[in-house]
Amino acid sequence: MEVLALAQALLRCRSVTPADGGAQDVLARALEEAGFTVTRLRFGEIENFFAERAGPGAHLCFAGHTDVVPPGEPWAHDPFAGEVQDGILYGRGAVDMKGGIAAFVAAAAQVPGHVSLLITGDEEGEAKDGTVKVLDWMAAHGKIPDFCIVGEPTCRAKLGDVLKIGRRGSMNARITVQGRQGHVAYPHLADNPVHKLIAALAEMTGAKLDDGTDAFEPSSLQVTSIDVGNPATNVIPAQATAKLNIRFNNLHTGASLSAWLDEILQRHAPGARLEVGISGEAFRTPPGRHTDILRRAIESVTGITPEQNTGGGTSDARFIARFCPVAEFGLVGATMHKVDEAVYIGEMEQLTAIYKTLIAEFCV
Repeated sequence: MEVLALAQALLRCRSVTPADGGAQDVLARALEEAGFTVTRLRFGEIENFFAERAGPGAHLCFAGHTDVVPPGEPWAHDPFAGEVQDGILYGRGAVDMKGGIAAFVAAAAQVPGHVSLLITGDEEGEAKDGTVKVLDWMAAHGKIPDFCIVGEPTCRAKLGDVLKIGRRGSMNARITVQGRQGHVAYPHLADNPVHKLIAALAEMTGAKLDDGTDAFEPSSLQVTSIDVGNPATNVIPAQATAKLNIRFNNLHTGASLSAWLDEILQRHAPGARLEVGISGEAFRTPPGRHTDILRRAIESVTGITPEQNTGGGTSDARFIARFCPVAEFGLVGATMHKVDEAVYIGEMEQLTAIYKTLIAEFCV
C-alpha cells in the first residue's frame, strides 16, 4: 500500500466536521484488503470504526480522526484535490491528520502483528460521539490495547523532534452575575453586577496557580469573554457574564479548580452562577518499555532523539489515557489548520517507516 496514494484519496474526501465525505470508506477498503476486520460504529451523526488484525505479540493501537476543519480562503491549491507540487502534498488535513493516518495504515498493512485502529470523525468537533464512545465499545468487547499511538502532528520543525507523552487538562467556565438595573446617576437604587464580576476576575487572573513541574508547564487561566449586552451609556445593567479557560497540569484537577473559582466568585458576588465544562484532566504516560520502543523507532529512522513533552492543547489522547498507556507522534504541524496546509511526501514516507519499525519491535 502506497502512502501517497492513500493520503491523496483521503484528502479528496470533503470530511469537514462532522461530515465524513467518504473518508472512512476509503480507509475501510484499504484495511480490509490488508486483512483487517472493520467494525463500523456510528454514534449520533458521527461515523467511526474500529479495525483489528490478529497477530503475534502485544496489542498496539493507532488512533486518529478523519474529520477536518473548514478550509478557509484563499488557497493556491484546491483544498480537496490532493495536489502534489515539488514533492509537497497540499490539502485540508494533509498534516492534521490524514497524512498521519495514511502513514500508519500503510505501515500496518506491511508489518505483521496484533494491530488495531481507532478512527473517529469527531475530533475537530464536539468530541462527544467519537473516541469516547468507541473506547467504551472497545472496553465492553475486550479490545483495549497494551499501548496506543495517536498520530496527531506533534513535531515542531523537523520530523522526530517532539514526542508527546501527556497533555495538560482543560476546562471552560462561564460566570453569570445578577444585579439590579438602574440609572447610572442613582447607583444607590441599583446593584451593579459588572463591578462584582471585575473584582472576582481580578483575583482569579492575579493568582499564580503554580510554577509548573518537571513534566508540565505552569497552569494558565485566560479570560476569553466579558459581556453585559448593554447598548446604553447611562444604564447599570442587570446582568454580567464572563467566560474563561484554564489549562492545568497534574498539580490540579478539574474539580479542585472548579471549587477554587466558586469560592472566589461567592466572596465577590454572592449567589453568582458558575458553570464548568471539563474537557479533560492532565495526564502523563511514565517512561517505560512503551515509550522507549517508540523513541528508538524515531531515532532509527530520523537520527533524532525526540524531546518528550506534554505541551500544546488537547487531543483525543486525553480519553485514551483512562484506558491504557498512550503517546502521540506524527508529522510536523507547522501548517495545520492554515490555508494551503501541506506535507512533504518524504516526511510521510519517513513517518511510515517509523511506524513500521515500532510495530515490528512492539508486537513480538
